[in-house]
Amino acid sequence: LLQVQSTSGPRKYSGPVDCAVQLYKQQGIRSVYKGTVLTLMRDVPSAGVYFMSYELMKNTLTPAGQSVDELSIPRILFAGGMAGICNWAVAIPADVLKSITQTAPEGKYSGLRDVLRELVRDEGLRSLYKGFSAVMLRAFPANAACFLGFEVSLKFLNWLAPV
Repeated sequence: LLQVQSTSGPRKYSGPVDCAVQLYKQQGIRSVYKGTVLTLMRDVPSAGVYFMSYELMKNTLTPAGQSVDELSIPRILFAGGMAGICNWAVAIPADVLKSITQTAPEGKYSGLRDVLRELVRDEGLRSLYKGFSAVMLRAFPANAACFLGFEVSLKFLNWLAPV
């Protein structure tokens, strides 16, 4: 709600705490957690794909006879970037459904199936991938940097306190 309020008229909430308090007062505790199941439906499978694809890419990019620990920085960046793309390719449909559910007026939808049915009926299957280009443009560099930071930190910690 905080993310979309600036595009949909005057600001209704001054921050996250104000948003939670107003939601609770207006609609009870369930409204504060609206979309949590959809968030889990997005994050659980996409996180699995994220880390699995990163490890797979690292193993694939490791030259014969070398250890994965010796992977070069460009290869780590590529593996991390591709992992981010794989993550969001899986996550986008659930993210679109979550965003629609969370921002819809109270009572508009009876549940996830209703949101999905109406969205696909009105806009087609491609509507589940709204924002695909923008997400993918961000996914590669952001996740490449994230995994590079992870690998550098891991090497530093292993140097600092060897096992």
